[in-house]
Amino acid sequence: MEKQIRENAELFKLDGKPSLGLAFPQALQHVLAMLVGNITPPMLIASTLSLPPEEEIMLTQAAMIIGGITTLLQLYPVLGFGMGLPSVMGVAFAYMPILTMIGTQYGISAIFGSQLVAGFVSIFIGMFMGKIRKFFPPIVSGTVVLSIGLSLYKTAINYMGGGSAAQANGTFGSGQFWILALVTLAVTLLCSLGGKGYVKVSGMLIGIAVGYVIALVMGGIVDFTDFNQAGFFSIPIPFHFGLEFHPDAILMMILMYVVQAVQTIGDVSSTAMGGFGRQATDQELGGAIKGQSICGMIGACIGGLPTDPYSQNVGLICTTKVVAKRVFLIVGVIMLAAGICPKFSALMATIPQPVLGGATVTVFAAITMSGIQLLGEQPLNYRNKMIVGIALAIGIGIESVPDILQFCPQLLKNILGSSLMVSFLVVFFLNIIVPEDNREE
Repeated sequence: MEKQIRENAELFKLDGKPSLGLAFPQALQHVLAMLVGNITPPMLIASTLSLPPEEEIMLTQAAMIIGGITTLLQLYPVLGFGMGLPSVMGVAFAYMPILTMIGTQYGISAIFGSQLVAGFVSIFIGMFMGKIRKFFPPIVSGTVVLSIGLSLYKTAINYMGGGSAAQANGTFGSGQFWILALVTLAVTLLCSLGGKGYVKVSGMLIGIAVGYVIALVMGGIVDFTDFNQAGFFSIPIPFHFGLEFHPDAILMMILMYVVQAVQTIGDVSSTAMGGFGRQATDQELGGAIKGQSICGMIGACIGGLPTDPYSQNVGLICTTKVVAKRVFLIVGVIMLAAGICPKFSALMATIPQPVLGGATVTVFAAITMSGIQLLGEQPLNYRNKMIVGIALAIGIGIESVPDILQFCPQLLKNILGSSLMVSFLVVFFLNIIVPEDNREE
């Protein structure tokens, strides 16, 4: 009995050495919690840009590989890159609006070109984060996160209706697609709100599994052609997607990396407090951002999209208090193993778009509410409410009426065409310009 207690205690030490029997279930729990969130963005990008199935599989493979590499680098820092704390990293949903805009405008090679440059610039953000952090209080970061969530709803609803393929063949919004999307959404919510333990953290995965089974029963929706043709082992081809460099795309990606750095600070701080009962150090915060940045550069070379810490896994760490590096080493190895297996990625690519749409609504809603929660960390007096309201109004308004930019230079039009970028710029500068008002209402 005492031996078992001592073995269990190893799970709660950073350098603990729990047995494989104890560590593996904990690691699997983390993989299940992040899996769908990691593979969905590359699948959405591939569909939006109408990439061939083999390239969608490559993007999904690269997402697993870059997630595994980033997770391991954060766990075991190299030359100051990485924070030395447990974290599960994966492709970030927050970048989706910018990735979609750049990809639609210039193609996927421009996504990776801008990501390469922005990742390099972001290394310096990590180096000086202690000095620039004051420019990103909750009113700024909360407005940006809220804007991200709002801008993603269109993507989710489009997928619930069947996506671009359904629009092309005239089946968009059909009854079958509505059933798949709503059942997936209902099961995901039921598990997330009413479940416990594994069921609660894997609600999105369970919802997709149920929707997938219903799609198989319906027939004619799931296509296994590419899965049957996929091999069992393959590694990404460096620079397969190419690199293109456009000033406006690079600027938007750099701004997104800045925003994401602020969110990473929040996740790392939550990990340090929830897992270790202390504040994160500046070295850990800077190392996390630098590690995330250099892995973004690596990702740009192999087809892996930008990453960030997964909040659901941060929540698991805070809930279970399991922080042993050995557990997260297993997580990284599992992700790498899945990434070099095209069969796995091809199977994921068979998930119908309405099922993905029904599941991702919950993610996008959570992002939106995270933004609102961040805003609540500062007093919502008249000054702050007006700054947030004006930023959102101008950002969403311009994106809704793009013709208002018809006389702008193309470079400016591309930047201001994103509600996220406009909202960020407005809230950032207004927060600096407008004097603080600490008076009571």
